Amino acid sequence: MTQLETIFVVALLAKMGMELLLEALNRSHVRQHADQAPDALKDVMDAETFSKSNKYTLAKSRLGSFELLYDAIIVGVVILSGWLPDLFVWWSAWLGDATWSSALFLVFLTVLLGIPNLPFEYYSQFKLEEKFGFNRSTVKLWIADKLKGAAIGFVIGFPLLWLLISLVGWLGAYWWLYGFAILFLFQLLMMVLYPMLILPLFNKLSPLEDGPLKTRLMGLADRAGFRAQTIQVIDGSKRSAHSNAYFTGFGKFRRIVLYDTLINQMNETEIEAVLAHEIGHYKKGHIPKMLLISALMTLAGFWLVDRLAFGAWSEWFFSGFGFDNSNLAIAFLLFSIVGGLFTFWLSPLFNVMSRKHEYEADAFAKDVVGSADPLSSALRNLSEKNLSNLIPHPLYSGFHYSHPTLLERERAMRG
Repeated sequence: MTQLETIFVVALLAKMGMELLLEALNRSHVRQHADQAPDALKDVMDAETFSKSNKYTLAKSRLGSFELLYDAIIVGVVILSGWLPDLFVWWSAWLGDATWSSALFLVFLTVLLGIPNLPFEYYSQFKLEEKFGFNRSTVKLWIADKLKGAAIGFVIGFPLLWLLISLVGWLGAYWWLYGFAILFLFQLLMMVLYPMLILPLFNKLSPLEDGPLKTRLMGLADRAGFRAQTIQVIDGSKRSAHSNAYFTGFGKFRRIVLYDTLINQMNETEIEAVLAHEIGHYKKGHIPKMLLISALMTLAGFWLVDRLAFGAWSEWFFSGFGFDNSNLAIAFLLFSIVGGLFTFWLSPLFNVMSRKHEYEADAFAKDVVGSADPLSSALRNLSEKNLSNLIPHPLYSGFHYSHPTLLERERAMRG
């Protein structure tokens, strides 16, 4: 085993061990309150719903733990078996080493490495979610979604990867700066194009129909200084009973999307509070802040890929993973597979920033609506309908929760 493979194994075992520990801690924490909800939560869920929520959390955690072990084995085999270098040698002998061939290899590997997880995705959708009353999808729709996703990934991913790999030959040593700029601009473009061109391939988006709810929500938007041309409704009930709302786009392309399940599960006052929260993200500048963080991470990633592919670490990096020659496509591939072993440890930091934004959006909604009660009621409704885990272990929450818990949000709004 090479030095780099040893580092990889240590990193893989550390991440897997930590994630399994987090799942075990969370399961233990939930079981401690399995029979009776804490006093602060007794008016959020009745005893039957609270028990069902705990069973749902435990079932997802058990499945998640099996999937963690399974994924670690798959990644370990891919990296340590020598299969990946052999496959690339065979691919290059068959299709040559042109940039289009390398880009196609990356797309092929992405699809291939996604196949082992399909049984878990299927079980989660049609067994676990079905058991707890959330699944609305069909096997036919699920397969169609996978095929559409693969086709869209190829149509978008192949030319983008070809362009990024080609930059080295066109621009030389500073290709990574141009690569970062291209990918970042592409991400901005997709924020506009995704809801208009790609999302409709999976879901139906329609303007919120005229009536008291629309009048109320448009009035709120005006009071909040958010000029919205329309509020759209997505047919989320086509696949799941879970409900949500989100903000997408920017500038004149910005829009707020409400799940039809959310509209069916909440009263007008609660929906107004949810909309005020989403507008709060826009008014507080959370979108550009997160874009800036994403840009810095992307820039650092491109610089690191350049150093691994062409810098002083190049020979150590490629030979350490069994490759005879340096290749930018392979550097991208290995970085995407191995990088998560290290960025995982940054999750609590990013979650702290995300939670700060949620608190700020909650405070904005409270000010615009005039009270914390409507948003608190909406959050309680969402927690009940989605069988949310209301009592996560603090360490588990730190690594996995981008939003504060219900009680944390209520304390902040009433504090």
